[in-house]
Amino acid sequence: MILTNVEFSLKMTPSIKFYLENVGKDIPYRVTNLKDGNTISSGSFHFDSAGYEGLKITALKTSHAGPVNLNIILGNESQKVSLRSIPGFLSIVPPLLAILLALITRQVIVALFTGIWIGVTFVFDYNLLVGFLRTVDTYIIQAINSPDHIAIIVFSLVLGGMVGVITRSGGTQGIVDFLSRYADDSRRGQLATWAMGVFIFFDDYANTLIVGNTMRPLTDKLRISREKLSYLVDSTAAPVANIAIISTWIGYELGLISQSFDALKVDMNPYLIFIQTIPFNFYPIYALILGFLIALLLRDFGPMRQAEIRANTTGEVLSPTATPLSEVDSSDINADPDKPKRWYNAFIPVLTVIIVVCVGLIYTGWVSVQEQNIAISGQPFIRQLSLLVGNSDAFGVLSWAAFSGSIIAIILAVSQRLLRLSESIDAWVKGIRSMLMAALILVSAWAIGTICQDLYTADYIIDIIQRFLTPHWLPLLIFLAAAAISFSTGTSWGTMAILMPVAIPLAYKFPQMDSAIDAAHAMGLLLSSTAAVLAGATFGDHCSPISDTTIMSSMASGADHIDHVRTQLPYALAAGLIACIFGYIPVGFGISNWIVFPLGIVAIFLLVRFVGKPSARSKGKR
Repeated sequence: MILTNVEFSLKMTPSIKFYLENVGKDIPYRVTNLKDGNTISSGSFHFDSAGYEGLKITALKTSHAGPVNLNIILGNESQKVSLRSIPGFLSIVPPLLAILLALITRQVIVALFTGIWIGVTFVFDYNLLVGFLRTVDTYIIQAINSPDHIAIIVFSLVLGGMVGVITRSGGTQGIVDFLSRYADDSRRGQLATWAMGVFIFFDDYANTLIVGNTMRPLTDKLRISREKLSYLVDSTAAPVANIAIISTWIGYELGLISQSFDALKVDMNPYLIFIQTIPFNFYPIYALILGFLIALLLRDFGPMRQAEIRANTTGEVLSPTATPLSEVDSSDINADPDKPKRWYNAFIPVLTVIIVVCVGLIYTGWVSVQEQNIAISGQPFIRQLSLLVGNSDAFGVLSWAAFSGSIIAIILAVSQRLLRLSESIDAWVKGIRSMLMAALILVSAWAIGTICQDLYTADYIIDIIQRFLTPHWLPLLIFLAAAAISFSTGTSWGTMAILMPVAIPLAYKFPQMDSAIDAAHAMGLLLSSTAAVLAGATFGDHCSPISDTTIMSSMASGADHIDHVRTQLPYALAAGLIACIFGYIPVGFGISNWIVFPLGIVAIFLLVRFVGKPSARSKGKR
């Protein structure tokens, strides 16, 4: 399947006989439309050692919807190809429909399933019945037929089980009582949540689930709304992992950058380039600063302010219509009132998870670099550490950590006679059960991501954006393109994979066509455009209700998912707008990022101070 008026490519593999007969030669090719006989592409291939791997014909395009029959002529061989073309705008209908229905009906499962169904219907020739059947037996199944996806689900469920045990044994209440001595009002509670989110920088999934589950009882006690908790969790998870020089993201990001440089035959160190992009990664940094100032000044705007006023004045941390994604604080797993509430029964399992993740990342990274013969000796320590973490098996390590934390929690509960073994297992199972709704939503979000790939949603968005490109506006347009793709598909990593191979060549070659752009400005465009992919992917991920990290933030915080999206959206849009005005627009025109950064920070402060209104009271002002 292809999209009308959007470029596509075809790959053909010649026969062994044809390859052997023509190796070392230039062989002409021609692609014709069988309907009218017109040639839509022509050229020649040089058959070298890579020729047998497949010949790729690019920049093909059709202007009409329906069946498209092509004839590919290569030398004296030919091959017919039958395709089906659909209008390009249909590729964005499924994600937009899912998002719209989620916001209107507040039923995320229904909204996601409908979006998937409509998308699959487009793939299968607009047949609603076949679309329904393939949605159920193919796309939903494929969404969990991935080791990485299964690892995420297992990690989430098992960590929920661990939280169920520490809650039932009184550890959760104990850590609340302990932290209450220091974080004893709304300001300190929010700042503690933000600080913990920044501290757990090595992985966004681990960050989200650990911070949300650990801080939720405390923020509930301090009358901080679940909407605010989920915002603080979400706004520190992906942003800090994105810019951290040691995280599970670094290897993936370096791989994409290195791949683009190799394709350009550019001799640049991907790691050093990544380090240089951090000061250009405006949105993640501004999002972190915005979260900090929101917590420090106790000022909010938009729907978040109403949520905070409700929680602060009535103690209702959830809205009356809320349906939280997890219910680990339900009455059937709460601790018995007569049992001691010891903080270390929660702290030790959580610390176990963190230690196992850190050690596991280093260990699996070491095994991986040894297997790949990657040389790390003689390099700076930070570079060595980054290589180890970047090559680690992050998803496997997360599963190790969740099970280790669960086992430690059960041992602590049983050894202190707080729970019998049967009661501990029962609490663990109930904790897992509380996460099932979130797991279903995650699977649905992955399925709609797959249908977006099959409908070439990202290609359509990129095609639209490229029509308006100029060198000076490149960082801004790449940021907006990444945001649109991430918002539509719900995946930041997928967005990076789609856009990085397009953005880096554009940012490298495009400025060379303008004699008014000097070398320093051109380098700034390359760095800011690369950073814009990373930042836009994070921004769209924050705004999208079908994003897995956004879902996990709601899940870990026990928040209603739509309430989380609705209250976080104004903050994400504010940080994104400031990133454009005091970031990607000025650096595109050659203004130093060290000049615009302070201006952006001042803009965030003025926004919180004068647009935001008091929503809670600090200690001594109640």
